[in-house]
Amino acid sequence: MAKFIYRMQSILNIKNQMENQAKMEFGRAQRKLLEEEERLQKLFDRKESYLEEGRKLRLHALKVQSLRDNEYAVARMEEYIEAQKEAIRRAEQKVEEARQKLQEVMQERKMQEKLREKAFEQFVAEENSKESKEVDELTSYTYGQKLAD
Repeated sequence: MAKFIYRMQSILNIKNQMENQAKMEFGRAQRKLLEEEERLQKLFDRKESYLEEGRKLRLHALKVQSLRDNEYAVARMEEYIEAQKEAIRRAEQKVEEARQKLQEVMQERKMQEKLREKAFEQFVAEENSKESKEVDELTSYTYGQKLAD
């Protein structure tokens, strides 16, 4: 039996490489999103500590400058939190874009694999046909030899 050679194997190899790259890009985007979410959680924790510090300051002797500093710190934390939420939205958008690209690349690879499978099935059918013809010819030849003798 002849060896099957898929003439578009290089394209399939490229599709596999593209899929691997898309997977890595998707993983990087997800890691970045997780990092951004962790930063947001740290900002929330820091804001909560400032709020707790403000409550403690109000329980004791009132120091106006300390209260103002605390209120300023809380306001700045809220600004940082809003900025971090925007960073998370951007990271989520990048994750979604990477996911869509990965999905497209996977579909292209699967399509190439199906084409390869069809080509292999056609190759097997052709080989079976050739083998059948050879058997028929051999049978005809041996039958003809028996008649000649």
